[in-house]
Formats: sequence, C-alpha cells, structure tokens
Amino acid sequence: MGEDIKDNVRNGAVSRWRLILGQEAEEALSGYGAGGGTALSEEELIMDAALAAIYNEAGAGGADGNSQTSSKGRGAGSGHAAINLSKWLGDVRTFFPEDVVSIIQSDAMERKGWKQLLFEPELLAAVKPDIQLVGTLLALKGKIPEKTKDTARMLVQALVDELVKLLETDIRRAVTGALNKRQHSPLPSLSGLDWKRTIERNLKHYDADRRMIIPERFFYFDRARRSKEWTVIVDIDQSGSMASSVIWASVIGSIFASIPALSTRVVAFDTEVVDLTEQCANDPVDMLFGIQLGGGTDIHKSVKYCEQFIEEPKKTLFIIVSDLYENGNQAGLVRRMRELRESGVRTMTLLALSDEGKPSYDERLAAQLTRDGTPCFACTPALLPALVEGALKGQDLGELSKRLGMTR
Repeated sequence: MGEDIKDNVRNGAVSRWRLILGQEAEEALSGYGAGGGTALSEEELIMDAALAAIYNEAGAGGADGNSQTSSKGRGAGSGHAAINLSKWLGDVRTFFPEDVVSIIQSDAMERKGWKQLLFEPELLAAVKPDIQLVGTLLALKGKIPEKTKDTARMLVQALVDELVKLLETDIRRAVTGALNKRQHSPLPSLSGLDWKRTIERNLKHYDADRRMIIPERFFYFDRARRSKEWTVIVDIDQSGSMASSVIWASVIGSIFASIPALSTRVVAFDTEVVDLTEQCANDPVDMLFGIQLGGGTDIHKSVKYCEQFIEEPKKTLFIIVSDLYENGNQAGLVRRMRELRESGVRTMTLLALSDEGKPSYDERLAAQLTRDGTPCFACTPALLPALVEGALKGQDLGELSKRLGMTR
C-alpha cells in the first residue's frame, strides 16, 4: 500500500478506503483503524451494499435489503439474493452525491442489465434523470409498457427542463449579441435608418439656401422587433452512437425555435429523414420521443433535404451533428457541403455535442469537410453559445474552436 494511502488511513479515512476497495480490502486495512478494525457505520454499510450490488466482481445480485456484509466479493449481500431495486434506488439517492448517482445508475444498466429500471413506474419514478439514462430510455421506448409511459415522459420532461435552464439564457444572449450590432458599436447603423420617418420629422428643418433638409434627429428601425433575420438548420444524426448528442441537440434546437429572430428547422436522420421542426417548436419532449435511435447513416440524403429551407444563403447557419460515419453518397455529401459554403451558408459539423471525452468519428471525411470550409469539432454544450455567436458574426470558426479548446 502506498505511503499516501497509509497517511490517509492514519488520519481517519479507513472507512472511505474500505468503501472504495471493497470487502476484499478488509484484512489489509484492519491494522489502520481505531482499535485495529474497519467497522463501518450503519450508513456506510448501506452505501457498501449499494456499491456491492453493482461492482461485486463475482457478479452477484448484491443488496437484498439487508445491511450485512458478505465474507467475499465487493461488499454486502449473500451473492444469491434478488436485489430490491426500489430500496437500492432509494439508498443510492439518499447516500451519494447527485453526480455519483448518475454514474451508479448508468453502471447498473450497463454492468447488470437492469433495464427493468425503465419498465416499472415505481422504479422509474425513483430514478434521477440524466443524459445517459434518458438516452437508454429513448432507445427502448418501443418496449416500455403502457403503464410506464406517463412516468417515462415525466422523467424526460424533467431532464429537458434542466438542460433548457442551463443553456437558454446563454444561447439567447449569444444570438442577441450577434444580431443586434448596435450593442457593440457607439455608431448607429445606416442600414437600419428609417428614411421616411426621418424626412417627415425633419421637414421643418429645411434649409432653403442649401435646398436640403438638415436633420436634427435620425430615426432607426428597432432591430429587436425584426423577426426571422436568420435561418438556423440543425441536422441531427440519430444513430445509436450519438444518443447523448441527440438529446443535447434536440434541446438546443427547441431553444433556437423559441427565439423570434431565428427561423429554425430541426431534422433527424439515419437512412431516412424525419422533419421534427413542428414538435421542436411546440414540445421538445415530443420531439425526443419522435427520434428513433439506431440504424444506419445517410448524411447526404439529409443535407439534400435541408437545402430546400435555404432561402438566403448568407443569412443561414447550417449545423450537422454527426460522427460522420457516412453510409450514403460520401462524394455527393462533400460536394453539397462545398457548394453550400460557396453560396455563403455558414456551416459546421459537431462530431459530438456532450460533456464526454474525445469522440470516435470518420477522421478522413472530417478532414475533407474542414479543407472545404466546414470546420468539424467536438463541442460541449457550455461552449456552444460562443460558437453560435461567432458563426453569426462571421468569425473564423476553426480559429474560434481552437481558442475555446474544442477537440477534433
């Protein structure tokens, strides 16, 4: 055992190391505890049982509602008892921090296959909503019993509300800052001058000798009242590997749809294309339930579909959310994206839209699109508002992404 661990356990952290290392570390740690033991408190025994249910190397079912520790394996339980999921969920949410709860829930489904968490309303109601769990829920939505659907919807709604709360203010501020240029300049914009009103209000200042109006006050259109200044198209790859990105992109699409200055289109694709614009504008939860996670990938078909919504190329932002594993017409995709750029459309590809690490993606296709002017990078949701603002302002997105620390 390293000296750092020895120092920690001598300072009263024996029980913590016992929880981390499991039952098998009991003997090794026994000499460091007060009185020579590693006795856990009642609360710590419950925590140990909850962890053992998931991380017991012997693959045992784990906690059965008792708080006794086993003689073998990673913590509590006899190894053969059926787990009481309701109690286990309650223990996890009671004794662990929220971020840890999400990890344990995710591991429960991955390591133990506890998909029944999503099929019983009583169990689902006790689950903490997070990106990974909702992604699994959406992938399995066709198998969810009728009695659980309302609970499932409430869980997805809770996550959507949380994500909107996180992002909405920053995205609105970014869009407003990019479009309302007078916010960044002490000089009014000539393009916003209301000529008719300015002339009418200054007729009394007509100079007969110069034969011209000398206006004392200028009047401008209120940019804030103008609507649909930009078209934003969010084209989302709904293949199974993109689950987290799909959820974030859907929520962000719904925020775009709520901003009057933007005409927003949201499209999802695998080998087919589904237009989710109406659901996006009305109810992002309906939109998420309209997405079919899994299947192949035909990005070219989706881009071809989205082209019909581009009326003013220089006022259009086109965002593809995809890992670029294209099964369709790859050469056609490259050509179409190049033509969009050449027409003035501001394009970008988000290889991932999540807080996770560097994504897996088609590096060759990403490099080709980048050379043609469509930068490709992974982006965390927190950085997306700055990226959108930069795109609307016409900044170099490749350079901006480097300054923001995005990965490729």
